[in-house]
Amino acid sequence: MVMSSLIQLLPDHIANQIAAGEVIQRPASVVKELMENAIDAKASKIEVNIKDSGKTLIQIVDNGSGMSMIDAKKCFERHATSKVRSADDLFSLTTKGFRGEALASIAAISHVLLKTKQKDNEVGSAVLIEGSKIKSTEEIVCSNGTSFEVKNLFYNVPARRNFLKSEKVEFNHIVDEFERIALAHPNISFQLNHNDNEIYVLNEAILRKRIVDILGKKGNDRLVPIDEKTDIVSLKGFVLKPEYAKKSRGEQFLFVNDRYFRSNYFNHAISKAFEGLIQDKSHPSYFLYLDVDPSKIDVNVHPTKTEIKFEEEKFIYAIILSSIRQALGKYNIAPTLDFERETSFDLSPSEMKQPIQEPTIKVNTDYNPFNSSPARSFSNSDRTQSKAINANGFGSNTSKREDWDNFYTIKEEAIKDEAPLEITDLKVSQETNYIIKDGIIFTPSKSGLMMIFAKRAIERIIYDDVSNSFISNPIDSQKLLFPITIESTKKDLIHWDENKAIINQLGFESEIENGELIINALPCVLHPDNAVNTINHLFSIIAHKEIEKGDVAHNLISAIAQSSSMKPLDLSNNEKIQSLIEKLFSCENHMYSPRNKKIVETLTIDEIKTKLL
Repeated sequence: MVMSSLIQLLPDHIANQIAAGEVIQRPASVVKELMENAIDAKASKIEVNIKDSGKTLIQIVDNGSGMSMIDAKKCFERHATSKVRSADDLFSLTTKGFRGEALASIAAISHVLLKTKQKDNEVGSAVLIEGSKIKSTEEIVCSNGTSFEVKNLFYNVPARRNFLKSEKVEFNHIVDEFERIALAHPNISFQLNHNDNEIYVLNEAILRKRIVDILGKKGNDRLVPIDEKTDIVSLKGFVLKPEYAKKSRGEQFLFVNDRYFRSNYFNHAISKAFEGLIQDKSHPSYFLYLDVDPSKIDVNVHPTKTEIKFEEEKFIYAIILSSIRQALGKYNIAPTLDFERETSFDLSPSEMKQPIQEPTIKVNTDYNPFNSSPARSFSNSDRTQSKAINANGFGSNTSKREDWDNFYTIKEEAIKDEAPLEITDLKVSQETNYIIKDGIIFTPSKSGLMMIFAKRAIERIIYDDVSNSFISNPIDSQKLLFPITIESTKKDLIHWDENKAIINQLGFESEIENGELIINALPCVLHPDNAVNTINHLFSIIAHKEIEKGDVAHNLISAIAQSSSMKPLDLSNNEKIQSLIEKLFSCENHMYSPRNKKIVETLTIDEIKTKLL
């Protein structure tokens, strides 16, 4: 009887392709792995050259120790590594790469040309590999160090190549990886070029200078230093002042032993330190560096090595929290206790933004303390009516009493007998004045009482107008007498330049000079006072990695409409209110704003009865 075996050993090239699925997810993964190898090779200068967001070419050139011909061929074999000699080494890692999977994975799904030379050798070595197979090897003349050229990524795995995002999205991921490594190693010079354009040129510097080079030259004044040394962890770095908190989490960097990592747990400690100093749904920016005994962390949790386990994470959490609070207090940023001050007048950050309203005094002019007649005293039903009216903004003064009477009449017998209130009629006429309270228009409708949120209505109207114009023609611009300079990071400027065609069509005219964004013209619908906030909002939109080009226009127009609706409302007469309502109901979607906030709400007669009774 012949026994057949169903289990077979996979060929190396197939095993490498499978491994590549875990280690090499996109072009940015290649950049990360090769830059980390260059750092492990003791390079002091690393240059990254990218073509077509890494789909055509990724080249990493370093001046590190280089390799011999034997090692140049051996490094592409799976689990080939110079950093681990025994299992014990896994618990005291000080290098970046150590699994020996990266180069084997990259070679399995691309064409790789390796050029390398050790400084003591007269000539270097060149190795050409395609799909894990060595095509040629030769001795060459080249500079000391190593150059990796990775071409045609995923050429033999078309399904993976088809899943790549747009060039903009993929390049954003590359910039992220480049920045993380550059921030972790300020003692190394880095350069990033994309399609022959210089994106970053970072010279060797102290940590603060490296952060400022990435944040932008005005970032220096925003930084609050952190420095704490304990037996468990040494903590250094910077947090940004509370007023520079952002709606997105873009500028949040955690490093341990010069390795970037993510941690929701430690991020919570940082956010907790900023409690009461920043608005809700805002996020602090930080660059924090932890130095921990390598034997007390595990970096081998995930193939990308961005998830790390800490043996004493609870203690580190407390140290991070207290260190940041102490730093904010030391630089007079956090509030201090003053026992002589009256605290009942304190406002929260969200309340500080609200407009100041003059308090009103409500007086019942019909009240007579010497008359106990039910017809003249306040009955339970009267109180119910009063609460309902004031809750909706009506009856706050006698001048609006007639407006309320236009909406309904109350049977006098019901008041006299203290019976439940009853709405008997809804009077609607062309002469009826509209009532406006807290930006809400109250107007009668066939079914009852309609409430329109005016600013959201304007936001919808502007959005539709701009969208319809944008399809065929650029939005009209207004030239600025004095150009506006916008504080921006290097990454902000990259994203702005990438989307400049759409931004120009929306009515912005801009230029980039000396690392600053200068705005020369704005869309006509946008008030100059709202320009800075709007552009900062635009930065957050175009920085979103997974947003595709088709969605950019919608998001940008929505941001412009939202900012334009913040201008003071001019609803000083019935004609202007009527015009606003007519424009709103001519919109295809007049019920919701572009941000999906409700614009119109209607209370039916039955609902009004229920609320009043």
